[in-house]
Amino acid sequence: MTIRYWNINLEEMLKAGVHFGHGTRKWNPKMAPYISAKRKGIHITNLARTARFLSEACDLVFDAASKGKQFLIVGTKNKAADSVARAAIKARCHCVNKKWLGGMLTNWSTTETRLQKFRDLRMEQKTGRLNRLQKRDAAVMKRQLSRLQTYLGGIKYMTGLPDIVIIVDQHQEYTALRECITLGIPTICLIDTNCDPDLADISIPANDDAISSIRLILNKLVFAICKGRSSYIRNP
Repeated sequence: MTIRYWNINLEEMLKAGVHFGHGTRKWNPKMAPYISAKRKGIHITNLARTARFLSEACDLVFDAASKGKQFLIVGTKNKAADSVARAAIKARCHCVNKKWLGGMLTNWSTTETRLQKFRDLRMEQKTGRLNRLQKRDAAVMKRQLSRLQTYLGGIKYMTGLPDIVIIVDQHQEYTALRECITLGIPTICLIDTNCDPDLADISIPANDDAISSIRLILNKLVFAICKGRSSYIRNP
């Protein structure tokens, strides 16, 4: 894997609050190598290590994107949801930003069935067929479509398991992470000072509560994915 320069700036990360961890009472001892100090009862993340692992993650996604690989971005808590959706649109990735349905990956055949139902209902809505049903039946179908849109809208074009999964907040998305580990799908995980850095293939130590921090990390990864995709288009 070729090492590239991704313009990862420590001052930019400081301004985004990437270095702020959780309270010193709420931490995982495995994160000790990634913590540089304690300040007012809060652990401070070593941004030099953050930059190193973020750069490694950018190299990984660039290489994967340049080979036409598919990505899934997962982040369902309120502070991450909008950033995840925007990142997915910009990088043309799949995403889950509302709720992770247990077995979404490990029980892929069921997910495929749900996705097909979702596509069928969307087609019926586009063709106006739903409006020709009796009011009660139409209401049931529309509620079902709305629910499927909420939970599966971000993966509606996914036709198989993703090649790499990017996870925001290890604790919040632990079920998704475990499914990836079970299936052997490589993961890139944004981890705060209360997380286990050994679970993901690449763990990026960073503040997973600040929108600015989440957005900065995702923006760097998205930029690398887009660069990789443009390379793939030029050299299919």
